[in-house]
Amino acid sequence: MQQDILINWSPQETRVAVVEHGAVQELHLERTLERGLVGNVYLGKVSRVLPGMQSAFIDIGLERAAFLHVADVWQRQDGGEAPMFARKGEPQVPIEKQVFEGQSLMVQVIKDPIGTKGARLSTQISLAGRLLVFLPQDDHVGVSQKIPVAEREALRARLQDLVGDKSTGGGGGFILRTNGEDSSDAELAEDIAYLRKTWARTKEASLKLPVMSLLHQDLDLLQRVLRDLVGEHTQTIRIDSMEQFHRLRAFGQEFMPAAVGKLQHYKGERPIFDLYSIDEEVTKALGRRVDLKSGGYLIVDQTEALTTMDVNTGGFVGARNFDDTIFKTNLEAAQAIARQLRLRNLGGIIIVDFIDMVRDDHQQAVLTEFTKQLARDRVKTMAGGFSQLGLVEMTRKRTRESLAHMLCEPCSACKGAGQLKTARSVCYDILREILREARQFNPREFRVVASPRVVELFLDEESQHLAGLSDFIGKPISLQAESAMGQEQYDIVLL
Repeated sequence: MQQDILINWSPQETRVAVVEHGAVQELHLERTLERGLVGNVYLGKVSRVLPGMQSAFIDIGLERAAFLHVADVWQRQDGGEAPMFARKGEPQVPIEKQVFEGQSLMVQVIKDPIGTKGARLSTQISLAGRLLVFLPQDDHVGVSQKIPVAEREALRARLQDLVGDKSTGGGGGFILRTNGEDSSDAELAEDIAYLRKTWARTKEASLKLPVMSLLHQDLDLLQRVLRDLVGEHTQTIRIDSMEQFHRLRAFGQEFMPAAVGKLQHYKGERPIFDLYSIDEEVTKALGRRVDLKSGGYLIVDQTEALTTMDVNTGGFVGARNFDDTIFKTNLEAAQAIARQLRLRNLGGIIIVDFIDMVRDDHQQAVLTEFTKQLARDRVKTMAGGFSQLGLVEMTRKRTRESLAHMLCEPCSACKGAGQLKTARSVCYDILREILREARQFNPREFRVVASPRVVELFLDEESQHLAGLSDFIGKPISLQAESAMGQEQYDIVLL
């Protein structure tokens, strides 16, 4: 799968698009004032321990306290200095026996704050390099599971020799990343030295800085492009800023020399994202409806609890019979859904409602295609088969805010509900409110201040009901249109 990476840089924002065969598959965005926190290491302070939830809230200097669950606490084992997580099946040491209020604790952010939830933390520190991940609190040496099994043992043995042990000044655990599979011993040794130096600098900062201080910050988005996004299928990395091109090239020459040859400075007159109409794709990705080439379409509804994706045939009638029409629409939808998950960065629980298929072989073919497309996702996904109701339930790991949450905010009129009361419903709310007020107070007059559309309805179709209420309560009711008010907003003034 040929891949191109386009980088649009400005002082306030960096945007990165991953394009495969002319279509944007992923969009990464980082704003200078809203930079993500994942990977950052802090010296936190335990503000509250909750034994009932087996968790603790840690103050790391953010607006909301961060969250630490007992499963993410690096436990010290009796008789040894090396701390470790409880192995599967072993009893978990209760969190109240491991941390206490007021304690200073070195923690790392593993999930950014999302919505009303604070950041999620771990006391296991991991530092990512170009080829390796360093686990300074562990002595385990491992190899990425994406590397073929037949090659893992030889790579593990090579890495173990390079890492050494505590007696030779070594120590610490390392995991070989996928892009380190073909690296030389010299490259691996260089990465080991860089990571150990970074850890030493972090430990030193923890002894000098006060609590709630940032000890280590992960790479910015530009640098993470070379570390995380570039692979063997990447053809070019084009960036539209000369200054950032030189900065990225210098970083690449030091840490990722294989990627430097793919770097290009884009000098075209058209904005770089116009090459593949990326801004238009982003606009589409913020909408509910996604049109398929065949004439079918998807409806995407994102809520806090889960995301639903509904497949519809729409105007597609091209197949020989109805079953084939449904089958072809679902096949195309399987590809489109996998792309939308990556482009919108949807996470958590996702329910896919494919069009009902009668034939089992059609169901299996659609599920196979869907699984194949999900395998291209760099974020961990898990999908089940068709349920009794014909739904496919899946999960996609939340790594950062979705595209919609990054670029949009809830509607001030509907408060995120996605819909408004009709003007007539608001009129009836007002009539009931006036009746309620008339039973408690005795003003000279009731004045209704509302949106122009509601006032217009009162003057026209609802004028008889308004006049009837005025006669019933024995008080005049006047109207005042306020253009600044939303359709659901109104005020009743007692004069």
